[in-house]
Amino acid sequence: MSASTPVLQIKGLTRHYGGVKALTDANFELLPGEHAAIVGDNGAGKSTFVRLLTGVEQPGAGVIELDGHAVHFNSPLDAREHGMETVYQTLALAEDLDVPANIFLGREITRFNLGLLSVLNHAAMRRQSTEMLATTGVKIQDMSASLRGMSGGQRQCVAIARAAGFAKKLIILDEPTAALGVQETARVEDIIKGLKQRGVPLIIISHNLRQVFDLVDRIWVFRQGRIICNRRTADTTPQEIVGLITGAIDPASLPQAEESLC
Repeated sequence: MSASTPVLQIKGLTRHYGGVKALTDANFELLPGEHAAIVGDNGAGKSTFVRLLTGVEQPGAGVIELDGHAVHFNSPLDAREHGMETVYQTLALAEDLDVPANIFLGREITRFNLGLLSVLNHAAMRRQSTEMLATTGVKIQDMSASLRGMSGGQRQCVAIARAAGFAKKLIILDEPTAALGVQETARVEDIIKGLKQRGVPLIIISHNLRQVFDLVDRIWVFRQGRIICNRRTADTTPQEIVGLITGAIDPASLPQAEESLC
């Protein structure tokens, strides 16, 4: 793969539910090391886009390419096996398990693999979990404590560290700080900035434009089931993005700055 080949390229992605056009002819790309945001009102097509991209649902039309090769995901497990990790708003964590058990949930390391009688290698999972957390800058004082007693920010950090540890292609974060306070939000944003420094490609779905402008290189605007525009963060403003989201600004009226296409 050359440096200019997109990590992810989507062409004509479409999903209709009867007469409801949830997503139509969506074209999208993510370059190596790039962080991109998906923004838009509720019902704009963002959630449908993510479900199609991660194999939760199947598109009616369109092509998904990773590193220039067409792929098809029949399930989220397929997407994960292709190196795409997603952190959903629900986090998909088991509150009664400790940190290593959550990080390796569904990917447990075993000493002996005997089906229902398999013996887990707790030491290896603890060691690798500690390394994953350290790489992403996450600090958990007691690795053996269950997640039930942890704050929302700590849980979110564990989920992101898990995604970063296993992602081979890219990470998708769905509203990663929507339910967090100011300090916990800052902590999660620091982790995202660390992923940027490591060159990990990332897509973030967020309603928080302050966060979007602080964290990403490019913003993709969804409106009424279509991607109407993408703008480099350096070439736009929050006011312009709000205008595109609401329809107050016609994408065709914007200057066609290089790499800022509408």
